[in-house]
Amino acid sequence: MWVIWLIIVVLLTILEVITINLVSVWFILSGIISLFLSFVIDSFYVQFGIFVGLGLVLMLLTRPYLTKKLAKKRIATNLDRVIGMKGVVTSEILKFKVGEVKVDGKKWSAISKENIGVGDEVIIEDIDGVKLIVRKDDK
Repeated sequence: MWVIWLIIVVLLTILEVITINLVSVWFILSGIISLFLSFVIDSFYVQFGIFVGLGLVLMLLTRPYLTKKLAKKRIATNLDRVIGMKGVVTSEILKFKVGEVKVDGKKWSAISKENIGVGDEVIIEDIDGVKLIVRKDDK
């Protein structure tokens, strides 16, 4: 039986190396434990139950922590830094129609869920492609 577990561990390791997304690392560990248990326990069903159960427990307990620790920190680019800034409408923005906003000394295409007139101040909420998504600044 140990040969089956060895093959499973090798295949799961290859899968993890290919994906690099913490897909099967927990089952690799539970497969190694099942491999060692196969020398002591004869029942494949017990070994498989331990393999699945331990893999799920390890995944549920450690995945959130590991994904948080291993996540790449997002570095703000020049585009991202305008999010949250205030701008002034230079060309009227009609509901879901493109207008223009001047923010940080530059003119940008902008859209909004509401009509906003020229000269009104807006807050940049997000960026969609090359357009700013703005809302009227309620002072």
